[in-house]
Amino acid sequence: MAVSFQLVIDCADPEPLARFWAAALGYGLEPPPDGFASWDAYWRDVGVPEDELGTGADCIVDPGGRGPRIWFQVVPERKTVKNRLHLDIGVSGGRAVPIGTRRQRVDAEAGRLAGLGAVLVGVLSTEGLDHYAVAMKDPEGNEFDIN
Repeated sequence: MAVSFQLVIDCADPEPLARFWAAALGYGLEPPPDGFASWDAYWRDVGVPEDELGTGADCIVDPGGRGPRIWFQVVPERKTVKNRLHLDIGVSGGRAVPIGTRRQRVDAEAGRLAGLGAVLVGVLSTEGLDHYAVAMKDPEGNEFDIN
């Protein structure tokens, strides 16, 4: 039996990262529970101490309900090594689409995400292989690929 899950991404500053990934994935910031004007108001109501509030929006959700909830969790340490898990963003249309069209789509998405604060790391392409992708880092340095 399949189970539900959320993806948790450690970070220093949740709201900017949540906004970046919401824009990257077509997600939205998760609204606070009914009856609460903000997540801080909700967490305050359930007893979370004041010094743990104020992180802003820290969760994003798929408006269609298909993808997992993503929570951006504040941690004290900075990222120091390569991710053991990363996201692949699929925009190319797959192998049924000509490689030239796939490259254009991937490059256009990489440009859009760079405009939102991502950094291009490199092109993932090998001569003779029917594959094209780019490696990028989000605003806090987490690696992801676009293919």
